[in-house]
Amino acid sequence: MPRIEKKPEGEDFLKSLGFPTITVHDTFTHFDFLSPGRRVLLIGPMGSGKTEFAARVWRDAAIAQKKSGKVRMLTSTGNLDRRNVFFIRNEIDSSRFSDYPDDALCYRGGYVRCGENIAKIRDSFGLEEVLKDNPEVGTYIIDEASFFDERLAYVVRNYSLEKGCMFIFPTLILNFRRDIFNSTARLMLDIATDVIPLTAYCEHPDCMDSAFYTYRYYQVDGRECPALYFDPLIVVGGDRMKDGSLEPNYASRCDRHHFLPAKEYTFFTLKPLGEEAGKGNIEPLYKEIRALHEDKEHSELYRNLMLRYAEDPDGEIYTNAIRPSHIAEKALCYLFSEQNMIGESLLLKMAKDLELDTAYMSHTLSDNRHPVSFEQGALL
Repeated sequence: MPRIEKKPEGEDFLKSLGFPTITVHDTFTHFDFLSPGRRVLLIGPMGSGKTEFAARVWRDAAIAQKKSGKVRMLTSTGNLDRRNVFFIRNEIDSSRFSDYPDDALCYRGGYVRCGENIAKIRDSFGLEEVLKDNPEVGTYIIDEASFFDERLAYVVRNYSLEKGCMFIFPTLILNFRRDIFNSTARLMLDIATDVIPLTAYCEHPDCMDSAFYTYRYYQVDGRECPALYFDPLIVVGGDRMKDGSLEPNYASRCDRHHFLPAKEYTFFTLKPLGEEAGKGNIEPLYKEIRALHEDKEHSELYRNLMLRYAEDPDGEIYTNAIRPSHIAEKALCYLFSEQNMIGESLLLKMAKDLELDTAYMSHTLSDNRHPVSFEQGALL
């Protein structure tokens, strides 16, 4: 079982100084490079400081490297030294940090330079190449590990057990739907030895509660438009506010202000339509996707949102979810790539017949590791 990071030593220290009985919080200590084989999850919503914590580990390592040879004996296993830190980022995340140096470990409000100890990889096979090329590195920080294939969890576990290497994962465990992000995230929980949970302020303007969730929304015509439940699982977003339907914004939100419309619609309407289409009865799905594309107010989605949220105090925000474009494309991508309810041939045919935005669909499916060539649609 993973252990939750907790350091109660500070209470005894403050009592020794004569402090009265007061609330003493956990100490915020320098990072431990002594223990071999740790697999540390830094979890929390976007904006909770996961990558900033990783940057602090980097700075702690720089201080620890100035210690004597006796310390090296404590922080090393074989040829690797856990004070030697290497940062790894996913290739698809590169666009988020285009304004920073190529060797930067970036976080909100700053960055540290990693020099040659940084790499961008696409999958677990890329990680194996980095491990092979850097046998002296003792600590790897792998940013957003949940974006990688699930095989990565076992590559990490085996290497840490065999070599005594430490891995640190600043990553989302929950997606914008408040579900476990994916099978990779679930496996990361299984192999973790330590968990360090982080929170943030809820970024709703009227709230000061702690936020545990990452909220996705679009800014359309100055309106906050929550992402629908079936929005693509992976949509890479940066730290700058974006206007429009194609790129979402992210914020840390508490339970009260994390708006997630169309979950009921997804399970009661969209998925049953996909199941029927998979059995050969495609007309009901055609009708709904056509409505989402051409006339949203006559769709079952619109009716569901009006019925469910018309009397809700936040009803206007919930119903704003219908305003962004490409809802039909998102619904089909969800049924194809996440639910496997419709096949590629039907996906191509519907995209062609309904004149959907195939460039958007191609990009979305590629980011979610289900690439499709829509040029084939012309052959159907």
